[in-house]
Amino acid sequence: MISKQTIDKIFSTIRVEEIVGEYVQLKRAGSNYKGLSPFHDEKTPSFVVSAAKQIWKDFSTGKGGTAISFLMEIENFTYPEALRHAAKKYGIEIEEDQKDFSPEARQANTERDLLYKIHEVANHYYQEFMWDSEEGKSIGLSYFRERELKDEIIRKFQLGYSPEKKDAFTAYALEKGYNKEILEKSGLSIFPENAPSGIDRFRERVIFPIHSFSGRVLGFGARILKNNVKTAKYLNSPETEIYHKSNVLYGLNQSKQAISRKNICLLVEGYMDVISLHMSGIENVVASSGTSLTTEQIKLIKRLTENVTILFDGDNAGIKASFRSIDMLLTEGMNIRVLLFPDGDDPDSFARKHPQEYVERFIEEQAMDFIDFKAEILLKEVGDDPIKKAEAIRDIVKSVSFVQNALKREVYLKQVSNKFGLSEQSLFNELDVQKQVTRNQIQKTQVRAEAQQPVKLEIVEAPADYVDPVLFNVTKLENDLINHMLNFGDIILQRKTPDEQAYEITVIEEILHHFEEDGYEFQVELNKKIVEYIKEGIEKEELRKGNFFFGLMDEELSKAAVNSMNIYSELNDWTTRNIFSPNYGDRIHDQVAGDILVHKFRYVNFLIVKTKKELTVHTEGDETKYFELLKKIQMLTLVSIELSRLLNYSAVTGIYTDR
Repeated sequence: MISKQTIDKIFSTIRVEEIVGEYVQLKRAGSNYKGLSPFHDEKTPSFVVSAAKQIWKDFSTGKGGTAISFLMEIENFTYPEALRHAAKKYGIEIEEDQKDFSPEARQANTERDLLYKIHEVANHYYQEFMWDSEEGKSIGLSYFRERELKDEIIRKFQLGYSPEKKDAFTAYALEKGYNKEILEKSGLSIFPENAPSGIDRFRERVIFPIHSFSGRVLGFGARILKNNVKTAKYLNSPETEIYHKSNVLYGLNQSKQAISRKNICLLVEGYMDVISLHMSGIENVVASSGTSLTTEQIKLIKRLTENVTILFDGDNAGIKASFRSIDMLLTEGMNIRVLLFPDGDDPDSFARKHPQEYVERFIEEQAMDFIDFKAEILLKEVGDDPIKKAEAIRDIVKSVSFVQNALKREVYLKQVSNKFGLSEQSLFNELDVQKQVTRNQIQKTQVRAEAQQPVKLEIVEAPADYVDPVLFNVTKLENDLINHMLNFGDIILQRKTPDEQAYEITVIEEILHHFEEDGYEFQVELNKKIVEYIKEGIEKEELRKGNFFFGLMDEELSKAAVNSMNIYSELNDWTTRNIFSPNYGDRIHDQVAGDILVHKFRYVNFLIVKTKKELTVHTEGDETKYFELLKKIQMLTLVSIELSRLLNYSAVTGIYTDR
């Protein structure tokens, strides 16, 4: 287990805006940063990062947390994995608490962990074999150098080579203690029926590791070098629990910072296109790796930028097929430009022929928007045929119909109007037709899907998550009081005794006194645990506020603490419109006193309801118990009336506020 000292060091060193900024394009908004949610499709940014509080909040999904919890959400890390990733990024050495290790904890005993580990082992093996063995140097390394790759680029992309011997890696992994099942599930080895041993999937190929956004190896692409072998030129890892090719872009881990910095992503097709552009100094580039572009891949790019330039081979026969990718990018709100390289060139060869400045200038000057691109491709073959020309224009308008922003759509249609000398009204009419066709297609798909579903007779029942409103009121105020302690626990309140003697007390102490005075039973188990930690702190003469809980190994507690740290008031700067709304905590002296009073009132009413239920359920034949409960109800009712009177008084005087 990672030691508490290491966890404290990690949390004191890492910066949430830096870690989140690798995944989300953030812009300064007052004292915070804002960006589009990486967890939900949205057009207006509602994802907020507070550098001062070192937390983030996604208002579109309700999620929030620290830099560590963000890594857990975005990368599907466990808590220890997220801590280790952050420690590696900031150069923090991990210290293990050996006494907390169990035999189980010493083993990577989950399939997911083993898949990650075996891919790291394979990645190291392929690189080491290429650099250190005669076969690797003469075949694998020689190939990459023939492609004019420098050693630092080969190492940057962790390129390697799998030996000719059919079971070289399989035997190596088995010797290391990895079993047949995990090798088979990873796709690194194949075990044919009745065969004496396994076979390496990528044998006798150069290796291109495929990394996740954060840099973990998920799978491999491999290219065969022999021309006389009847097999696929490129071979990829199969789908596994950790590798889904539709969710991955090659080179994104190496390119994400450049994409975010330059605010544009170059999209290419192959591994070597990415690598050669990097070698020429152009690093804001990723590849779809020969697969059709997917919505998930587009969303990965959109975390960093909304601007995409697609780079095509000049003689690529599949350019028309790329129109689908353009429509998908437009649907996701991306700004698109397209570049066709001269015949005979692709991004790889062009980058190797010319210096960086020339390539960058060529891309900037020659890239065209999707309207000009589609017009150039579609109108090549129409000649003077008016029907074919009308079909080509209709195809362009169809792409415009995928643009979600109304203002952008109108600008694009004006551009089409000017380009082809057509009236804007006729183009708007065609746009409406295209949008209706799209709607009809969606409806037909939904009808077909519903028709395939079996008919069910459903019995309507009360929702399983139904909450009694009386209990809800108690829980809400309980949460509010916990939030006050976590946000403002060390603030000193000025109070007076009934005989007007002044005294000072902290927010934490006043709320704790309230809970203890009423013998309060917590309705939320997490709140009970938080209070126990706070009490423990007071015994040690510590006032434990929200940040104390960030570094705990208890993930639930950490999340609860983060969710209490409000950044709502900083979402919009209303002062620019001369609206001066109060912020949470502006009147914490009155808020604490008021919420304690309201909580007492809600809790007493909750106890009355609870006691009435006991009266009807548990007193049959027990007269003594019956009258005890009846007396308790009468006493609680009197307390409720008195609290109600105090609340009415506070509403008139404005001293307290019932929220």
